[in-house]
Amino acid sequence: MRYSQLSRKSIPLMLTACLLGGQLVPVHAAMVTTPQVLAAEQGRLDRDKLATLLEREDLQQQLSALGVDVQNAKARVASLTDPEVAQLNARIAELPAGGDALGVIVLIFIIFIITDALGATDIFPFVDPIR
Repeated sequence: MRYSQLSRKSIPLMLTACLLGGQLVPVHAAMVTTPQVLAAEQGRLDRDKLATLLEREDLQQQLSALGVDVQNAKARVASLTDPEVAQLNARIAELPAGGDALGVIVLIFIIFIITDALGATDIFPFVDPIR
């Protein structure tokens, strides 16, 4: 009998606390424009394109030959901003069709050197960060 009296009082109190607690958190709603949705989707597609490119065996061999760890390169590409990814994809698109991946590798290598110089990463010991 005591258990039913305790649950009769505690359950409504817990439900009231949950309802009041849920109202304390502010909710923000805003309109999402078509260009915002398209930009987000384009960023995702650009990242997928680079990730697919980094899965190529010949590109991985060239990166290893230059002393770049493939997993580290994948992590670095994942950490690029959307404009950087778009710029990298634009440069890749400018490469001649049917050409080897050397241009892509050199481009990625240059981007890694620039980010090392800016102090964002520390991959290459021969690059000193700008102070």
